[in-house]
Amino acid sequence: MLRDNLCPVKQRTRLLVSSLVVAAVASVGIGWAIARSGSSNDAESLNDTVARLDGSGPTSVPEGGGFPVNQVVKGKPLPSVDVLTLAGAKVATKSLLGKPMVINVWGSTCGPCKKELPDFAKVQAQYGTQVRFVGVDYLPPSDREEQFARSKGVQYELLYDGTGQFIAKVGIAAFPVTLFVKADGTIVQQTGQLDAAKLTSLIQSQLL
Repeated sequence: MLRDNLCPVKQRTRLLVSSLVVAAVASVGIGWAIARSGSSNDAESLNDTVARLDGSGPTSVPEGGGFPVNQVVKGKPLPSVDVLTLAGAKVATKSLLGKPMVINVWGSTCGPCKKELPDFAKVQAQYGTQVRFVGVDYLPPSDREEQFARSKGVQYELLYDGTGQFIAKVGIAAFPVTLFVKADGTIVQQTGQLDAAKLTSLIQSQLL
């Protein structure tokens, strides 16, 4: 799996913290990452650590402590749950199947999520006739979220996990997450943050 920047799960509200507290927490996290890595991967570990500190806190922590990790769902079927349209209508995830699919789980409160949206828009414009792109927002349906994604060039369908069922079933603890799903519903790859080159490569190797 690719190691990418992640944002912790954010529920409906974000805790307000002072800049001094943020700086103190970041310093502790950065020091921990440097001490723990001790290898050529120090820079990458450091970037992951800083990104994961941006939020209201994890909803799950690995045994023994540490940062939240996502469940491994590669090789498993896409969970069958209901997500919502902007108007609040229910859409069963199983109804999305039928062709190769890229599901990007995102939200406007996640920095890495916002950064990768233009890349997804670009790649979807190239592969949209062969692969179905779906954005699943972890926030409730809102015009603000819809307009934000559209302002980044996103033209593919956007759905909302307003109840958190999809996130719970997939076992997501940090964002963004992208699932690569075969036409039969099998998840063949899961990743963190992607750029256009990585997204294109995975589509070609995993779905086409």
